[in-house]
Amino acid sequence: MAYGKPKKTLSKAEEETLASNNWERYTRARDAGHDNYMEIAQQCDQYYRGQQWDAADVAALDDQGRPALTINTILPTINTVLGEQSTRRADIKFKPRGSGMQEVADVLTKVYMQVADNNKLDWTEAQVFADGLIQDRGWFDVRIDFSDNFKGEVRITAKDPLDIIIDPDAKDYDPRNWNEIFETKWMSLDEIEEQYSQKAADKLRLISEMGTSYGGDSMEYQEQRYGDTEEHEYSSNYAYNPEEARIVRSIRVIERQYYQLKDCMFYVDPVTGDERQVPYDWGKKKREQFADDFGLHIVSKKVRKVRWTVTADRVVLFDDWSPYAHFTLVPYFPYFRRGRPFGMVRNLISPQEQLNKISSQELHIVNTTANSGWVVESGSLTGMNADDLEEHGAETGLVLEYNRGSSPPAKIPPNQIPTGLDRLGQKAAANIKQISGVSDSMLGTDGPEVSGVAIQQKQNRGILMIQVPLDNLTKTRQYLAEKILQLVQQYYTEERLIQITDESDPYKPSVPVAINAMTPEGTIVNDLTLGEYDVVVDTMPARDTYDEVQFAEAIQLRSAGVPIPDDMIVEYSHLSQKAQIADRIRRQQGTAEPTEQQLQLQQFQMESQIRSTQLEIAKLEAEVTRLQSETQLNMAKAQSAEADPQLKIAELQSKIQTKREELDLRERLSSMTNEMRKNQSDTSAAARLATAAMKPSNNNRS
Repeated sequence: MAYGKPKKTLSKAEEETLASNNWERYTRARDAGHDNYMEIAQQCDQYYRGQQWDAADVAALDDQGRPALTINTILPTINTVLGEQSTRRADIKFKPRGSGMQEVADVLTKVYMQVADNNKLDWTEAQVFADGLIQDRGWFDVRIDFSDNFKGEVRITAKDPLDIIIDPDAKDYDPRNWNEIFETKWMSLDEIEEQYSQKAADKLRLISEMGTSYGGDSMEYQEQRYGDTEEHEYSSNYAYNPEEARIVRSIRVIERQYYQLKDCMFYVDPVTGDERQVPYDWGKKKREQFADDFGLHIVSKKVRKVRWTVTADRVVLFDDWSPYAHFTLVPYFPYFRRGRPFGMVRNLISPQEQLNKISSQELHIVNTTANSGWVVESGSLTGMNADDLEEHGAETGLVLEYNRGSSPPAKIPPNQIPTGLDRLGQKAAANIKQISGVSDSMLGTDGPEVSGVAIQQKQNRGILMIQVPLDNLTKTRQYLAEKILQLVQQYYTEERLIQITDESDPYKPSVPVAINAMTPEGTIVNDLTLGEYDVVVDTMPARDTYDEVQFAEAIQLRSAGVPIPDDMIVEYSHLSQKAQIADRIRRQQGTAEPTEQQLQLQQFQMESQIRSTQLEIAKLEAEVTRLQSETQLNMAKAQSAEADPQLKIAELQSKIQTKREELDLRERLSSMTNEMRKNQSDTSAAARLATAAMKPSNNNRS
């Protein structure tokens, strides 16, 4: 079910029109190429799994006593490309655009990291990437899920490519430029009743009993005659017979997302120009009052909105405006040419078939020539006849006796494998590598005579051959990140705490970050709903690969004389407790960050030094005041020794200035130390708050 039951009750005529239109749009898209795609996609999947012979061909070869070998080179070829994708992690960042702020952009990046972690996005992406390479298309589905969190969480799943039907008129990779998209699935009447309504299930049950369905692939039946316990499948155009009970096994449910123009009202900030849509359920008085309170303008315009219609045969299960700005589905196409996506396996089928047939033919020749026959003079054998020789002639250690004066038995030379046959097999294997771009170096099958530099160069050239599928994956990542950004800004509007793990050290505890939090002054900290942001996709190697490269380069530079610190060397290593080891090295070398106790001690010492300096300044100022008073009272005496008191006063004032500069420095250092303590305290408090906030949720689940 999309979101719930329809808000408006449809009349019988409205329901019939809506269901009929949905069915017609589905059949048009299905007949425009999806049926052909499904056939090819299923074949590609079978070839990847090693099912590469037609059953009729295998039966024919078996009757002839010929082998049907499968030398599955598609599997390691595709797995190599999948492995290359797993080593290229995507680093997603957001940057401000227009009225956006860098601080909020940084927080959005952290929120994305949490969403990716919660959805195990690396694994899901690998599944979608594999679907694309093998079955031409891969699909993400991104939406808000409220099952585990009443505030809503972004949920990302992978869809079966066979269930998704693309707009037949689409020419662009970007689904935002499509008109519609379909997801179809088979559901039982019980499932429809549970997920939608009993009323809908009853309608469908009546349609099946009356034989008035749309036909085609709308319903799957199992027929049960009176007294017959066997189940049989029939097409849905089977003529209704009152004497027979037709039982519905499953019904095709069609989910159609499509664009329509809708009149919408927007709030416009006259200063920034930002637009926000007015909620649909706000009346005139409420929306005008809101505009007056915040100094906003109200404008009306037609907007391209997503409509979501779900039908099963003649029954409408759901019909309403989608809460999302765009389709929930995000595609991945390894190759895309003018609206026609295709993967990698499709073009490897022909050379794979050639390799299988040649290998089978070679084996057949070997099997049939193992006992090539004998030339025997009639009646020359002793102890056996020609039939015995035919049966046992190929046995190891065979001893032949023949009559004196007779010609000895002679082995007929076996037929040699045609010289061109093995070359054809080699050519077929080479064609698979050439078409896919996966070389021996990428497969790790280069001979020992090939140098490491040469292997690296070949690997780099091979990566260039598969760069198109990787570049298209980057494009899909950007679409996915943009959709996640949209959902976060739309639904992450209440105060939350997100947990962020330090990627540089997974052993460190996660740091909680508050979003949409209200301060005592009434301002909102990290308001994710404000501003516009762009997505930056930076492809990086996997953490393990990255650390290995960094560690090797650091060791090399250090050997060359570059003074790289010991703690950095340890940080790039794969030691299980590298964080603790690096921290101990920093403490021993005096470069570690101070602990809370150390900061407290430093603060106490600085405050004591500040008080001491302030006291010294006060004493010096008092001495200056005393000397100035004495000079004024004893002018005559001071004139006779004019230089002495003035010189003393100047000296004291110089000391006061020095002490004041020292005091200023000490106060700044104290402020910095206090800020460090405050940050540590805030982090600890946030961690405790996050832990406390999670306890009720855990208790409820239990």
